[in-house]
Amino acid sequence: MPITTRSNRGMVVAPHHLAAEAGASVLRDGGTAIEAMVAAAATIAVVYPHMNGLGGDNFWLVSHDGNAPTGFDACGAAAGLASRDWYAAHGHTSAIPSRGPLAALTVAGAVSGWQAALDYNKALTTRPLPLARLLRDAIHYARDGFPVTATQHHNTAGKRAELEAVPGFSATYMPDTAPPAIGATFHLPKLADTLEHLARVGLDDFYRGDLARSMAADLEASGSPLRLADLERHHAMRVAPLAVRLDHGPKATHATAYGMPPPTQGLASMMILGLYDRLARDHAITSADGFAYVHGLVEATKQAFLVRDAHVTDPVHMRVAPAHYLLPEVLAERAARIDMARAMAWPQVAKPGDTVWLGAIDGEGRAVSFIQSVYWEFGSGLVLPGSGVTWQNRGTSFALDPERQNALLPHRRPFHTIQPAMAILDDGRIMPYGTMGGEGQPQTQAMIYTRHVMYGQDLASAIDAPRWLLGRTWGATQTNLRIENRLSPAVIEALRSAGHDVEVIGAHDEVMGHAGALVLHRQGPSAGAIEGASDPRSDGAACGV
Repeated sequence: MPITTRSNRGMVVAPHHLAAEAGASVLRDGGTAIEAMVAAAATIAVVYPHMNGLGGDNFWLVSHDGNAPTGFDACGAAAGLASRDWYAAHGHTSAIPSRGPLAALTVAGAVSGWQAALDYNKALTTRPLPLARLLRDAIHYARDGFPVTATQHHNTAGKRAELEAVPGFSATYMPDTAPPAIGATFHLPKLADTLEHLARVGLDDFYRGDLARSMAADLEASGSPLRLADLERHHAMRVAPLAVRLDHGPKATHATAYGMPPPTQGLASMMILGLYDRLARDHAITSADGFAYVHGLVEATKQAFLVRDAHVTDPVHMRVAPAHYLLPEVLAERAARIDMARAMAWPQVAKPGDTVWLGAIDGEGRAVSFIQSVYWEFGSGLVLPGSGVTWQNRGTSFALDPERQNALLPHRRPFHTIQPAMAILDDGRIMPYGTMGGEGQPQTQAMIYTRHVMYGQDLASAIDAPRWLLGRTWGATQTNLRIENRLSPAVIEALRSAGHDVEVIGAHDEVMGHAGALVLHRQGPSAGAIEGASDPRSDGAACGV
């Protein structure tokens, strides 16, 4: 039975229990939610290496004192050499390779995100913890080992054919020439050295120090277009999140939901909520159990994805401000296009992804929603020999066709499926929430939010409940509507009758993502209480202190 964890002093949720515990231990030592998140993020970069790592990107939403959150965008741009002509000279004119050194074409922004958040943290605490303390658990697991999860084993085995020839992959992730056994102790000694080095000299060394020079040399030697100058020009950015006002009617508190701006698909997440909010009121959808609920969210997703695919890219290249699509009149016009009896024809373009979402709340009311990714499982597969860093393949989301929305240009930032979410409710609750899963991220976020806030399910039940996925994730080719078999057969049949291309899959299928959420109560008899829940589809936990 799903269980919502409760605490009054602080809590961390992560899709791997060792990462959640690493963050919780920082809270016990007097650290803030931001410091706990850095510890958890570094740890999960070690113990879930197929999902994320130092060679990826991350995004943050940070709130304190119940205020609207601040965003941190740690998305790396394309290399200065990364152009259509450069790829043509290397024999690629139709698409960027999805694996290997040529797929490693964007700067890894994750470590800069940790630094930007810690810089912001200095204004929130008088006693910041040392960086060595925050990286302690990550170093320990990289050096002394951690147990191989089923998801690491299966992803290594499933992607072996396309990754084993990539430089560094087999030696790092199949040291005995085969995927590591579930439960076996796994070590990442080179990564331990790198984390220890960063703990000594500071995180900026990843971009402008000895580590940067080592990684740049290894990237160039491998055949990647990235150079030292690309690392040196990178900095994480502090940004204003997108926001959508939600009026849930008389039986649920009103709220403002927040998501990251482009180049992430945060706009899609906010649009789905804004559209469904109108559908629920206009069509009196009163529960999360029936056809109208599922159909309404799926059709809202289609409308949001049409806008996302037509407009979202590096904001420098966008012609319309993303906030335009969240205006009440624009959302109302989009909602009016939805037929609540028939499915709109689909599919459209789909985008895969692989990610971890983590959240933290401390005893002082600081809240963090955080997401970190290497894009596909194991990213490009390229492991740098000097540092043990596995580089992302986020740049494969660029197109070599100059007419495409996300056409490759030097120093352009890539489209990102990953984006954390947070809601601040009018009754004082603060809710960081999110998930991994490519196309599924905004959909799962909408399910968790609506089930908990609009329809009163506890957090664990909202996360455990049957989910669906329109589009694809994890590099899959399906673009239909996949639904877990725990959803009511009557609802599934009604969806088919309405024209949805339904595929029924197993219960708690990992393709549905690894979700999590926390809620801080700031008013009323529960003031100060923190609730949290992790996804049974993951190896995660909600750890309170």
